[in-house]
Amino acid sequence: QVQLVESGGGSVQAGGSLKLSCVGSGYTYVNCLGWFRQAPGKEREGVATIYSRSGSTNYADSVKGRFTISRDNAKNTLYLQMNSLRPEDTAMYYCASDLRYNGDCTQSTIGLSRYWGQGTQVTVSS
Repeated sequence: QVQLVESGGGSVQAGGSLKLSCVGSGYTYVNCLGWFRQAPGKEREGVATIYSRSGSTNYADSVKGRFTISRDNAKNTLYLQMNSLRPEDTAMYYCASDLRYNGDCTQSTIGLSRYWGQGTQVTVSS
């Protein structure tokens, strides 16, 4: 089993920044880490992924150039730096992880991960 605990959400004005953190624990090996989000009444959307073995990253088109995913293996922590936030970024953000091949670790699949946390709310006002 894998346990994931997110933090760092909050309310900001458009153009602001937030940095989300996700601390992982457990004994199950996972290699695909990432974030997905879901707003009320909308479908789940993969945001960003990082493949732990190579460090390769993938981003949704909607966040490219604004969000950066990173990890600190020593701290078992995954991050999502979010800059130039927009009202449409408002959602509950979830950290997720799974065991996948590199080519299958993308923003299209992260929302289908076996493990995810309780979420942290991000609200961006105009």
